[in-house]
Amino acid sequence: MSSCCKPESTPKKTASSCCGPSDQPSSQASTNQSTSCCGPSDNAKPAASSCCEPNTKGFSIDWILSGSIVFVVATYSLYLVNFTDLQLPLPNWLETMASTSFEMFNAMWWGLLLGIVLVGWLNRIPREMIISVLGKGHTKQGIVRATLAGVTLDLCNHGILMVAMKLYERGASLGQVMAFLIASPWNSFTLTLILIGLIGLKLTLLFIVFSMLIAWLSGIIFDQFEMKGIVPNNPNKTDLPDGYKLKSEVKHLFKNADHSFNAYKNMLKDGYNGSKMVMRWIFFGVVMVALLRAFVPMDVFETWFGATTAGLALTLLAATIIEVCSEGSTPIAADLVTRASAPGNAFTFLMAGASTDYTEIMAIKDTMKSWKIALVLPLVTVPQILLIGWLLNTFA
Repeated sequence: MSSCCKPESTPKKTASSCCGPSDQPSSQASTNQSTSCCGPSDNAKPAASSCCEPNTKGFSIDWILSGSIVFVVATYSLYLVNFTDLQLPLPNWLETMASTSFEMFNAMWWGLLLGIVLVGWLNRIPREMIISVLGKGHTKQGIVRATLAGVTLDLCNHGILMVAMKLYERGASLGQVMAFLIASPWNSFTLTLILIGLIGLKLTLLFIVFSMLIAWLSGIIFDQFEMKGIVPNNPNKTDLPDGYKLKSEVKHLFKNADHSFNAYKNMLKDGYNGSKMVMRWIFFGVVMVALLRAFVPMDVFETWFGATTAGLALTLLAATIIEVCSEGSTPIAADLVTRASAPGNAFTFLMAGASTDYTEIMAIKDTMKSWKIALVLPLVTVPQILLIGWLLNTFA
């Protein structure tokens, strides 16, 4: 069902007004309709005080998320203290970790916040409407739409990852989700303009075209794998009903939208709860980057990653290990072009982040409940990325 609450084994007599339209028809009388943040619910029932029943069966701590947040908060605060008169005689490795947490959190906080808002909002949009916008799953047109959506959405890779996982939960095909995710990370409008200034218009346009090509081809491959049963099917798949009219549904949705303070508060709450699975690995990625930067010299990175086969392979390895947000990957990629004279390595570094690093792999595994899907992602994309990287190093 498409409400913000998970389906329960036994139906309850109450539902929250914050929940979105349900996919299942209700046996209740239509006169008892309640209103969601974006419109009336299809299975409205007498309102309850909250969207989901409180968990009274026990309390568990997500140690990865909690520990990573504590690390980031502690090192971020340590960096701020060093800007005051209470400067501490820190060892170089600790100072590096503090500056890394400060730099990465400042670069990605807006993406995380916007991702939470979008996840909460998508949770209230009927599945049929999302599928109508993305196009029918398992079709080339649907893959093209998902690719274009990924390229045009101005959001960092951390926010994109949240939105991509929510699209999967809302019924998009596996190929559409992967095309959206692969096309997105550095392809925002803002970062494209920055990249043009750093490496020039020609290379930037080549990077965009090749990234869209990889996203489109990978989306088609994943859809074929899904249809043939090589990877698990999306259990959230939704088919559009006959005679579905997107324009009229959008008008109806916004006409009946609830803009109260409680509606927006519940939307943000649901967005945060729905994003925690992804945020766990994002903050853990910051911890790993801080450790790597503290103990792996940067000059090694700049020296080893030239326009050679070995340099290309090392770039792929670095992109796999180093969790860098899109704002951070763009200047590093530009450095690979200007200082290492390796445009193919720069392209590989930009693309491999969405294909090989553990944040994406673990988020996919947790959301889609499949190690197979998570591990097939690099198997499908890495050969394409390396081939195009080699072509760029040879001919660009």
